[in-house]
Amino acid sequence: MKKTVFIFSFTLAMLLFFSCKEEHFLKDETYRNKVHEQFEKRKTEVANRHDALFSVFKKENLSLKQIEALEFLYAYMPLCDLADYDGQFFLNQVNIALKTRDYFSWGKTIPDDIFRHYVLVYRINNEYLDSARMVFFEELKDRVKNLSMYEAALEVNHWCHEKVTYRGTDSRTSGPLALVCTSWGRCGEESTFTATALRAVGIPARQCYTPRWVHTDDNHAWIEVWIDGEWHYLGACEPEPELDVAWFTGPAKRAMMVHTIAFGLYNGSEEKNVETPLYSKINLLENYAETRTVKVRIIDENDKPVEGAKVRFQVYNYAELYSIVEKDTDADGFASIISGKGDLMIWASKENIYGYQKSTPNDELTTVKLDRRAGIAYRENFVMNVPKEQPVKELSSEKIKANIARLASEDSIRNAYMNTFINEEQAFLLAEKNNLNKDEVWKYLSRSQGNWKEISQFIVDEKENPLLFPYLATLTEKDLRDTPAKYLSSYLLNKEDIALGISQDVFVPYVLSPRIENELIQLRTELFPVTPNVESFIKFIDKNIKISDEDNYYNCRISPRGVSELQMADIRSRNISFVAMCRYWSIPARIEAATGKPQYLENDVWKDAVFESDKSSVAANLPKAKLKIQNAASNIVKPGYYTHYTIACFKDGAFQTLDFENDITVSKFPYTLELDEGYYRLMVGSRANDGSVFVNAEYFELKGNTLNVLEVKMPEVEGKLLVKGIVDMNFIANLNDQSKATLKELSKGKGLILCFLDPGKEPSKHILQDFPAVQQSLDEWGGGVLFLIPDDKVVQSFNASTFKNLPANTRWGIDSHRPLLQSVAGALQIDFHDNFPLTVYLSRNGGILYSSVGYHIGVGEDMLKIIKLEKKYDNK
Repeated sequence: MKKTVFIFSFTLAMLLFFSCKEEHFLKDETYRNKVHEQFEKRKTEVANRHDALFSVFKKENLSLKQIEALEFLYAYMPLCDLADYDGQFFLNQVNIALKTRDYFSWGKTIPDDIFRHYVLVYRINNEYLDSARMVFFEELKDRVKNLSMYEAALEVNHWCHEKVTYRGTDSRTSGPLALVCTSWGRCGEESTFTATALRAVGIPARQCYTPRWVHTDDNHAWIEVWIDGEWHYLGACEPEPELDVAWFTGPAKRAMMVHTIAFGLYNGSEEKNVETPLYSKINLLENYAETRTVKVRIIDENDKPVEGAKVRFQVYNYAELYSIVEKDTDADGFASIISGKGDLMIWASKENIYGYQKSTPNDELTTVKLDRRAGIAYRENFVMNVPKEQPVKELSSEKIKANIARLASEDSIRNAYMNTFINEEQAFLLAEKNNLNKDEVWKYLSRSQGNWKEISQFIVDEKENPLLFPYLATLTEKDLRDTPAKYLSSYLLNKEDIALGISQDVFVPYVLSPRIENELIQLRTELFPVTPNVESFIKFIDKNIKISDEDNYYNCRISPRGVSELQMADIRSRNISFVAMCRYWSIPARIEAATGKPQYLENDVWKDAVFESDKSSVAANLPKAKLKIQNAASNIVKPGYYTHYTIACFKDGAFQTLDFENDITVSKFPYTLELDEGYYRLMVGSRANDGSVFVNAEYFELKGNTLNVLEVKMPEVEGKLLVKGIVDMNFIANLNDQSKATLKELSKGKGLILCFLDPGKEPSKHILQDFPAVQQSLDEWGGGVLFLIPDDKVVQSFNASTFKNLPANTRWGIDSHRPLLQSVAGALQIDFHDNFPLTVYLSRNGGILYSSVGYHIGVGEDMLKIIKLEKKYDNK
């Protein structure tokens, strides 16, 4: 017996000895213990998916590194990942990360904490996940292996540009492989794609973003890479010859906040605007701009400090006050952040009592008194000033020229791939073969881009379905670009229910359609075993689904199936699941766009679904009031929602903007809205040429069953030029010499005269005759002139070279399918119906300072006047 015990003890000791020899992934014991403690806690919280998530640990031959890396990921990952992916997926991510560290020479130079947070982690932001890292590693490894780390980062970005370019799209973030399939995306998608590619070759990368610019209406996201001990920035899919060079260098110097998210327990030295047990939100502004410490003190009506008040540090953007950081006050009523050299609105509240005060760069301390309550009607006006423009370093002309040539080559690679997409002739043949409307078929196949084979298959499979095209009409363009055919078909299984008496205009978008809010479309499945009625759905969700917004911190929607399996969700994902349950059982349901409330249709009335966890904060099924909105006769431009004005409802101590961005109701004045009774704010802003904004705000209460009338009156811009709208200066124009250039590049750092022509019509010829008279003055000014002809207006007889004595910086191009023309018309809030020419003057920042539509003599002189005024106000 003693011998047996001895042998067992010796064997155990030897195992422990050799296991101790195996290298840890988490080398710091204290940190490792904290991770393990959080991992064990997470295992308990997500026990409903235990086998799917944690059976991977039963695999033989897992190394200590693999185990600890997996524990780190599980300990801190958001709910969406715990709900919608399995253990093998995460083990694959661990394996490729560890492989890159051994494969590339720079792997061993990366500190453990940098590798842990910015290479190992598979998620960049709120994208939907895929196997991109493995695919990208195989494609990139030989291309960058023999380069320095610095050179490799630049080369990866060139590869990214071969695959993807910029084009605006909706806010759902496609996965990296879906983006490659499409070949284009917005900046948030380009940056998640590029960061994924960089991490795929073991280069630490993180997505950085400004929540909102202040000098113009927009935001932006880009990449930082860790190279040999330092962080550098680059424009995602926008290669430059060097790091720390990008078109947004100038705008970033005027930013008020730059954020990145650090996954997990993060011990970096940067300022943390948010720190939770799962992640930190890091303030990187000092890497880009001059900063100031914004210190505020919150007091009550008796001038006593308020502890625990919610402080929102807000900027003006998209005609609303937007919170870039939120903090709670300490015991002495203080809170502070590091921000830029522009104005902030400090909005504070506690228990629905609120107050606010503007903070300027000259203020050492901003004091806000909580003395306002909902229901008081009043008006006010104020000005929000922005940081001034700062100088930017210039690259040598040789580097710029060489880079332009390489970008053109990369464009040709991407364009060659995009030329494999289905064309109009092929779509017409498909329609003819299947006896379908050719224009409808081409409309959806042209929008499907690289996913055209899947959408073609779906159309053919469902060609006998009379609801085929109404069903496709409910999808977003992004849905068409990344949804498999079998997923779309799975939602048509109950198409016979239209016979139950639901009208088609309700049945198709609110029962049949898979598109609910902003989630990724997945296979339709039965969600919960519950009696099919709304009351049962609500009771089941209240009883079984735990709500935690903080645990789903990337704000990526959990699928209804994931909510069903995990039985945890953030509020938005829960609401989507409720709507999906209703639709599965042919009960019309939706997410109401303006307020985000889940609703179901009962007796032809949309009713709010009310859950127990929301009753303290969500007012539901309130009496309705009517609000008529009129355009003031004094406005010199037509106000646009989110461009010049917004309407917001008071909730939880602050005003939340109602989302009417895609509602055609607000496109024409006057219009009438039906809103819940409550306390509201109408905010109207006029942006000046230097980026500052003159704001009028009106606070008012709506009572149920009343008609209220408000007027949108744009403030006068005093001593500055009014910006009529904003155009993206990063838009890429196709020029007649087969080259491409952004509007920013064409502006020469001065400004851009942009003119859309119909060369076969007299008014367009008149404007071309205006410019020779002012040629010399425009040459002295030195900005750009761009004449664009929509491709449907090109005439063979027109020859641009016959027009002599145009300014030296004049360029010609084609606006294929009119994307830029539509963007300009949208910014101006005009319905443009071929009343050419359309001429605008764009400032360096894309502000429209002048516009002219149709026949007009003297446009050249008008341009000189506006340029002179711009110089005058710029020099003030």
